Amino acid sequence: MNALCKDNIVDLFVWVDDSLRQLGVATNSNGRPPVLSRSEIVTILIWDGLAEAHRTLKDTYRWIKRDYGDCFPKLPAYQNFVLQAHNSLEAMSELLLGSLNYDAELRFADSTMLEVCALDRSNFHKVAKEAAKYGKNHQGWHYGFKLHASIDEYGNLTGVCFTPADVYDAQRIDKLVRGKTKTLVGDSHYGASVMKRKIHRETGAIIIAQPHYRQKKGLTTKEQRRLLRMRTKIEAVFDYLKEHMGMVTSFPRSVRGYFVHYVRILLGYQMRRVS
Repeated sequence: MNALCKDNIVDLFVWVDDSLRQLGVATNSNGRPPVLSRSEIVTILIWDGLAEAHRTLKDTYRWIKRDYGDCFPKLPAYQNFVLQAHNSLEAMSELLLGSLNYDAELRFADSTMLEVCALDRSNFHKVAKEAAKYGKNHQGWHYGFKLHASIDEYGNLTGVCFTPADVYDAQRIDKLVRGKTKTLVGDSHYGASVMKRKIHRETGAIIIAQPHYRQKKGLTTKEQRRLLRMRTKIEAVFDYLKEHMGMVTSFPRSVRGYFVHYVRILLGYQMRRVS
């Protein structure tokens, strides 16, 4: 990643504005024109994930107001900034999907929990009550959502999908193999023979998965073992998203707020890969 400077935010705005127009996404909301255009608000959210990755929109707002007031002299009041950010979720989602490397033939897949609160507080959590679920992995129980993702061998995202935490990994393989996938490498959760046959029949992709720990015998080639060892790449990506970019949060005050945060972090990650 090259060092960023303040002027790069202009380059990002040009890319966002051009991309939204190419995708057919309106760059302004209907009704009364907002102080900031949709391209400007999306630029702010992506730039935050790219340069600073603040944990809350309030911190993002204060940072932009303090350090980028000359770039956005008509920055609205904080409440209106939050409203515009939430209204831009669909536009950011389109940009995220457009940034995925659909040409990758080799992909590494996994999922990770996105807790909306500490487990001992889940009975009192109301913000995501209708959407968040309990899920269990090797680390124990979690309450919230789950990110299913695939990457290419260089760490670029090739597929993403959000679900409640109780959704089994193999149920979302179809979202991770879209494009030119020939080989998908995953852990034992992706090894169900029925799903392997279904995916191969529908997409032609071959799934290589680690044997289940209860499986006594399993034949693998030398190349398959090499690919399985490379699967830790996606675990490293999840660690980076969580530990360095603050993807896991309990601060949003709505389900939409959670996904504005998640999507802007993923977009910031994608832009870091190419900057």
